[in-house]
Amino acid sequence: MFKTIGVLAHVDAGKTTFSEQLLYHTNSIKERGRVDHKDAFLDNHEIERERGITVFAEQGRMVIGEDTYTIIDTPGHVDFSPEMERAIQVLDYAIVIVSAIDGVEGNTETVWKLLRKYNVPTFIFINKTDRDGADVAKVIEEMQKELSQDIISITNRLSGQSISELLLEFIAERDDKLLEKYMEQDINEQHFLQTFRQLIKKGEAFPCAEGSALKDIGVLEFFEQLMTLTETNFNSEEPFTAKVFKIRHDEKKQRITFMKAMTGKLKVRNALHIGGTSEKVTEIRLYNGEKYESVKEIQAGEIFAVTGITQATIGDVIGEIENKRKHTFELVPTLQSKVVNDGIEHIKEVWANFKLLEAEDPSLHVLWSEKFQEIHIHVMGVIQLEVLVEVVKTRFGHKVHFENPQILYMETIDQPVKGYGHFEPLKHYAEVHLKMEPVDRGNGILFENACHADDLSVGHQRLIEQHLFEREHHGLLTGFPITDIKFTLVTGRAHIKHTEGGDFREATYRAIRQGLEQAENRLLEPYYSFKMKASSEFVGRMMTDIQQASGEFEAPHIIEEKVIMKGRVPVSTFMNYSTIFAAYTNGKGALSLTFSGYDTCHNTEEIIENLNYNKEADPEYTSSSIFCAKGKGYVVPWHEAEAAMHCSE
Repeated sequence: MFKTIGVLAHVDAGKTTFSEQLLYHTNSIKERGRVDHKDAFLDNHEIERERGITVFAEQGRMVIGEDTYTIIDTPGHVDFSPEMERAIQVLDYAIVIVSAIDGVEGNTETVWKLLRKYNVPTFIFINKTDRDGADVAKVIEEMQKELSQDIISITNRLSGQSISELLLEFIAERDDKLLEKYMEQDINEQHFLQTFRQLIKKGEAFPCAEGSALKDIGVLEFFEQLMTLTETNFNSEEPFTAKVFKIRHDEKKQRITFMKAMTGKLKVRNALHIGGTSEKVTEIRLYNGEKYESVKEIQAGEIFAVTGITQATIGDVIGEIENKRKHTFELVPTLQSKVVNDGIEHIKEVWANFKLLEAEDPSLHVLWSEKFQEIHIHVMGVIQLEVLVEVVKTRFGHKVHFENPQILYMETIDQPVKGYGHFEPLKHYAEVHLKMEPVDRGNGILFENACHADDLSVGHQRLIEQHLFEREHHGLLTGFPITDIKFTLVTGRAHIKHTEGGDFREATYRAIRQGLEQAENRLLEPYYSFKMKASSEFVGRMMTDIQQASGEFEAPHIIEEKVIMKGRVPVSTFMNYSTIFAAYTNGKGALSLTFSGYDTCHNTEEIIENLNYNKEADPEYTSSSIFCAKGKGYVVPWHEAEAAMHCSE
């Protein structure tokens, strides 16, 4: 049986130390390393060891009896949370580490929401119980309030196959048949245990235990309980499919593609279908830290890496028969920074290596401006930029720095419009009619096809959909990408003789831009959800600061001499607030910031003026259409385009 288990937490809660103990106790490593000693097994990158934080999700492999466990240690720092989210998608179970001193922190809540989104069964280990100020009961109470009422301590309540009365009652309350048997004292512990496993798997129960990873207290006992309460069932007889969750490159820039086998078996030299192409696997590797062994075959349930595959991207599902493209991720950067080349290499060489980094971390979203010969990247925060400087120098020998990061804005529309695009220079022809409607925040770009095959072939319809999603489309206010719009293909037209490749791309782009010209456009900015905890004497200062930052907050919650405030605030006004908060609370306050999506910009006019975007001077975006008469193409401006269209609706 194969089980993949992720270890997740807020930074400094003890994930890596916990993982180290598991690997040691299962004889996967001979000696236990420590983060503070810079020799942790899974923090094997020099950058991680120097900084004392996990930057990259790495896996350890443990064989216990007939079962094989893959432990994935994920980053806890918010700047590297997209790496953590990518790993979550291949987990069978998760262990969330919570500090017995700090309790539920900002990134703990982010992790929890992601695990619920991806339906990952979850266990909790309360760490650092040996430290002064540790209060397990208080932390459990906080978790039940902040995370889930279905969190239950299994310490001294589950030993092998024996279940305590309190745990029996917890299980019975969540199953009508067992509740009846419990009331009649007709208790078969095996039935209760199996039901508990199912409750865990369905996300209706979250077992919790406690100990100290550093002092090796309670870790092995907790993992033994986890082994009892987890089960997986993968089908190795079906055609092979796997999900890509990580990409790395070796010193020769050979791509190493990490995946989780969902069904079937894979052998060396087997072909995998990826985005219309087929590639052969040249090597299969089973990694344990930075070391690996090559094998001839893997089967469903295993975490592995292959060479020979160059087209797959993170999030893809690939296999023997078909592949499905990746979905969007929940955690996205809110900042953009320009790369400044301080070395002698040509900027295009630097850009090529940043594209390699983008393959490993798609959230970087590396952008190249041909006009200005500039590289821009998307980032989560300044710590990520500091790490990237070191990564680029170490791996590629490039000396770079980054300009101060700027906010990533987005744009949307406020009412439905129809966009029209026509592309007909000599010997070319394509026409596209798109309905554009605003949708709820966070939905991104949606597509619906209402075009009849009598008007336009299915192949051409698919081309239009492809062109909608193949790049980001600039808004008119600032040139930042559009979002939260549903596009409906109403109709279109092709020419039997003259329609060629790329014609529908031109017509689609022009239809989008022409629709935006008609619409009421709205500027959006990223927002944080915040949680502030400090002495109640600072409540007035906290409220004032939030209001001045154009934020909003719930009624303050006062517990003894502490006040807790929650709310929402623009990233632009609060991104540097942590140092201010630490200063006036003398370092005793706690501030958690988590990305909570995009909403209306609080200072739209100011931003538009500062950015000074000229929609007429964006070379790759035009709202005009091109028609043909007397053997020559001519331009029709956007406000005259609808009347000139050839299709009727």
